[in-house]
Amino acid sequence: MSVKIGELAELAGCQVVTVRYYEKAGLMGKPARTEKGYRLYQADDVERLKFIRHCRAHSISLEEIKTLLELRDSPEHDCSVVSDIVDSHIAELDQQIKSLKGLKAQLLRLRKKCPRGGAVASCGIMKGLNDNSLCVCQAEGEGP
Repeated sequence: MSVKIGELAELAGCQVVTVRYYEKAGLMGKPARTEKGYRLYQADDVERLKFIRHCRAHSISLEEIKTLLELRDSPEHDCSVVSDIVDSHIAELDQQIKSLKGLKAQLLRLRKKCPRGGAVASCGIMKGLNDNSLCVCQAEGEGP
């Protein structure tokens, strides 16, 4: 199976520019070329690109993907690094969830300060947004 870059992109569900970007980033190998200079890809390139895209869909960084691809190409290695990468992302997500829950709680408190309708001048939400001391992030020493 040999496909050109457009077909590869279609098979992997992405755009041609994405394939070129991953090539430039060193995630995809240099493809063979036709006499006219068209890139030619094989079935393993399709699978590699799908793997990269699946990793990106899980917010895995390009550097981490490079590591995972190296490990994928050497399946006899210990998978502890793979677990470490996923554990790191889980911890990051836990922190983001905690932060989002705090933000939601703050917004709910603000929302309770003002019923619908009435003048903006008397809006409790606007007053609360003007008063930085009410901001949870200021109290916890975090930025927005």
